Amino acid sequence: MSDTETSTDAGPGRRRPLAVALVAAAVLAAGGGTYLAVGGPDGGARTVAGAADDGRGGPGASPSPGGTAPGGTAPGIAPGEPDPSGGERYRVAGPLPKAPEKGHAYRAPEKVTAADAARLAKALGFPGAPVKAPLGWRVGPERDGSGPSLHVDEAGHWRYEAQGPVTDDCPKGKRCPGDPTDRPVDDETARRAAAPLLEALGLADAVVRSEARGSVRTVTAEPRVDGLPTRDWGPRITVDAGGGVVSAEGRLSTPARSEAYPLISAEQAVRELNATVGATWPREGVGGCATAVPHLDGSGPATADGDRAGSGPADGDRAGEDPSGPCKPGTAVPKRPAEPEVTIRTAVLGLSPAVGRTGATLVPAWLFDGERDGRPYRFSYPAVPLERLYPTAEPSNLAVAPYGPGDRRLRVSFTGGACSPYLVRAYETDTRVRLRVFEIPGGPDRMCAAIALPVEATVVLEAPVGERAVVDAATGRPLPRSGSTPTK
Repeated sequence: MSDTETSTDAGPGRRRPLAVALVAAAVLAAGGGTYLAVGGPDGGARTVAGAADDGRGGPGASPSPGGTAPGGTAPGIAPGEPDPSGGERYRVAGPLPKAPEKGHAYRAPEKVTAADAARLAKALGFPGAPVKAPLGWRVGPERDGSGPSLHVDEAGHWRYEAQGPVTDDCPKGKRCPGDPTDRPVDDETARRAAAPLLEALGLADAVVRSEARGSVRTVTAEPRVDGLPTRDWGPRITVDAGGGVVSAEGRLSTPARSEAYPLISAEQAVRELNATVGATWPREGVGGCATAVPHLDGSGPATADGDRAGSGPADGDRAGEDPSGPCKPGTAVPKRPAEPEVTIRTAVLGLSPAVGRTGATLVPAWLFDGERDGRPYRFSYPAVPLERLYPTAEPSNLAVAPYGPGDRRLRVSFTGGACSPYLVRAYETDTRVRLRVFEIPGGPDRMCAAIALPVEATVVLEAPVGERAVVDAATGRPLPRSGSTPTK
């Protein structure tokens, strides 16, 4: 048997609860996977789903290019492909572009100079030269803290503040600037406000977008680098409810073309997105499900209005509500709604901030546009194979559930976090099955709790395990069975 690789087939389409760490609770992204949908003749989403595993241990048919098996029938579950029995998150409603054989990464200088900071300050209209600060350079504000300021760190990240420190000591009877109840300006007003700053930065021709958050609107510019579109790389300019620029941030350095990498197709990127797993917090809250507080006389729990339970309509009789509330009887974690579906409309090969350990600044990425929950949704995924972004495997606390020689599915568990999804891959030879975990970092605006959580995934092998050893790809040591002591 040749050296082959497979990856997880478990996506967050089916989740089961798991309580962790005292009063905290996390939803374990485990269970069945997803399927890939491609554009049909009518332009709508057409599902390409595989048949369920027949349990005989034979490998399923690999999908042919275009998403269908030979003869036009739906393919079986290919090794490493998502299991179509679960809910699917990423659907494609149109043709996906092909990828060239290779693409280049781009590297920015490790440090910028005082002259670089001075050029930026001049472009932004500061009269004085930047002065050295502990972590870079700064210009302004005035001695009393008023007026604009600019900070540039040695790595080239900069932040501009249009005014001095914000205060809540407002004149009596008047609203403070930036009141969260204010309505943000519209897109056109925000673009006009940001235009002079973008022109000063040399980005007047960049693709510009805006998004409202609370009382402010953020304008982002997406410059081209070496002719390629970028995402999450250009400056971000914040415009307040009064139509004025209050802050901006960006990167000063210009990346230069660096090493070339092989590329994966957009279709493969979607398959990997649908195969990721992760631990996420329940949306209804943390800490499990509490019971109602009883009356002092112990006669029963009190309702929200102070009545004894049972004195009014039963909870289950209220407009069809589940009497167990957000929790099912016997569980400690609230029920979690289904993962929102993302419909992908277009995909373009471009660049996004690098992930992994290559030392690059920007790497080739698929830039996807679509909808989620009926609203525009934009995201990117590396177009470089994960093995090239993470050239060295690291131990990942992997364990494997008990299995038999005839099993093709391996249920694995490991410790992860709430901030990123994960992909588990298997590399098979005649004598070993090596398992490796890849972390797929979330976007720059993603907020999450930095806490360790259990994660589970299922890996579908090309052939039954047989007598082969199942080992950690990082160490080469046999993986412990779930619940046992890790091998030293």
